[in-house]
Order: sequence, then C-alpha cells, then structure tokens
Amino acid sequence: MQLFRKREYIDLAKKPRKVMIFGTFDVLHEGHMYVIKKAKKHGNLTVVVSRDMTVKSLKGKFPRNNEQKRMYNLKKLKIIDSVVLGNFNDKYKIIEELKPELICLGYDQKFFTDKLEKVLLDKGVDAEVIRFDEYKEK
Repeated sequence: MQLFRKREYIDLAKKPRKVMIFGTFDVLHEGHMYVIKKAKKHGNLTVVVSRDMTVKSLKGKFPRNNEQKRMYNLKKLKIIDSVVLGNFNDKYKIIEELKPELICLGYDQKFFTDKLEKVLLDKGVDAEVIRFDEYKEK
C-alpha cells in the first residue's frame, strides 16, 4: 500500500530506518535543528542526550541546562521520536542497546567519533555512519 504525500510515494509496508544522533543540546539553536531535521528525513529518530557529568568531563564545565531540562526541551519538538540519556560509563552502550541502522554526526562532532566505526564492528552493530555538512544561515 502506498500513500501520496508531498510529491513522494511513501511505502507503508517498508519499516522505517532507526536513526540516532548524539549531543549536549544545551541551548537549542538553528544548527541543532538543521541536524535534527536532516536526520529525521532518514527514519525514526532517537536523540541521545549527553549526561551532565560527561559534558563536565569533556568541556570542563557543566551545561547551562541540566540533562533533564535538555531532554524536556527536545521532547517538546514533535519531530523527534525518542529522547534518551547517554551512559556515563560506556558512551557506546546506548548504541549497542538500541541498535540504530544509521548514526548521523554533526560536521563538528569530535568526541567519541574517532573510533566509532571500529566500536560498531566490535559490538556487532550494523550501522551506517554519516557526517552532515555545516549549517549555513539563509
């Protein structure tokens, strides 16, 4: 069965792809929205929010908004299917648990991405990894 919507055929029998993005998402801005919207185009979107202590250990300071507030702000965006907290001890555990088919990275996302593809292989997760281009104001 197919539906016609916005000049595209949507195949209802096809299972949507499981898509995952990661970040702090402290103060949402257009760059975040750009990544969220682009990722959502690929399927069901799960956003993994960095733990407060992870942010502190990487950036040297706590985020302005705590992890619960950041999750709440993301959940208000109807475009996101699921918002979850990352794991402080094992940054890749959430990937192993949720088994996304696609992981989308921001153009400047550096933390925990250098060995991501090796970790996916080691954990038996068959996920494609793509990096988006930089958001440009219109």
